[in-house]
Amino acid sequence: MRDPEKISARRRALLGDRAGSFAETKYLRMSATKVRRVIDLVRGQDVNSALAILRFAPQAAAQPAYKTLASAVANAEQQEGLEADDLFISAIFADEGVTLRRIRPRAKGSASRILKRGAHLTVVVEPHEAPEPEPKKATPKAAAKPAKTDAKPPKKAETEDVVEDKDDKTAVEPVETPSKAKPAAKKAAPKKTAAGTNETSSSDEAEAPKAKPTRAKAAKATKADDSDESKEA
Repeated sequence: MRDPEKISARRRALLGDRAGSFAETKYLRMSATKVRRVIDLVRGQDVNSALAILRFAPQAAAQPAYKTLASAVANAEQQEGLEADDLFISAIFADEGVTLRRIRPRAKGSASRILKRGAHLTVVVEPHEAPEPEPKKATPKAAAKPAKTDAKPPKKAETEDVVEDKDDKTAVEPVETPSKAKPAAKKAAPKKTAAGTNETSSSDEAEAPKAKPTRAKAAKATKADDSDESKEA
């Protein structure tokens, strides 16, 4: 096991207090672009499957990537006491390294620049986190049923319109009072003419009742006629 007092600053920067290990390959004689094309295939995968992919990859950068990953797994097993089957690639990246400048002779004594680029490869492996057990869901208890009571619900209040007779047990309905007579329609006020006289409408004249002669008045009239004829004779 690694002594906690001898942890390097590089490990603290990559892993912190987490379990795991890392490995680096510096001054690779190939560009970082070509290395990144290979390491993108295995980022986030298990160690065993990543080693199988890098072993049979046709790119030239697959060989240094395979060796760097195998070194990181060996460091985790020897220094951290971890098992290879529990590890996965948590981080893998390639940085720009030293660029060598060379000259190619050209026509008329001139020369053109040749840039031989380099890269630094870093691989970090960590163990899978154990899944936390899901908390058991509390089963809802059956709702308490209300206790049955023998008390009957109270009867509805008796209305004032119905009076119950306890002896005969018959209901006497109150007699409806006749509704108040509607007020008579107001007569149309007489209209004033230009001469100042009041004229009633034709509807008022039609509605005015005509006086009918009674039998007593008719008898008196006939007697008066007879007396007048007797005097003239």
